Amino acid sequence: MRKRDLEQFRETLLEQKMQIVSHARQMLTGEVHADSDDLPDELDSAVSESSLSFTGRMRERERGLLAKIERSLERIERGSYGQCESCGEEIGLERLRARPVAEFCIDCKNEQERLERRPE
Repeated sequence: MRKRDLEQFRETLLEQKMQIVSHARQMLTGEVHADSDDLPDELDSAVSESSLSFTGRMRERERGLLAKIERSLERIERGSYGQCESCGEEIGLERLRARPVAEFCIDCKNEQERLERRPE
């Protein structure tokens, strides 16, 4: 992969990382001000609980994405970014542009998903 492409992916990944961290800070700040004691009735309480559950799921997804971003940045530093973690072949620029945190080439990813769907 060309140095210019690597730098572009690095910048994209760092930008995504900053967005996730910023969003996490905003969510934490918003939650600090949301006090369930201020809710007047059970319906508001149920809505608040549902919202907290959704927020928790969002945080978990963001944590996962943040971990993938960190691994991708580490691979850039090691010089292995863009190589499939399974077969070692190039992942391909189109796939990386669509999903900069991709760890597998499209063939290996498809095989992984096929195996995951297979009944036990």
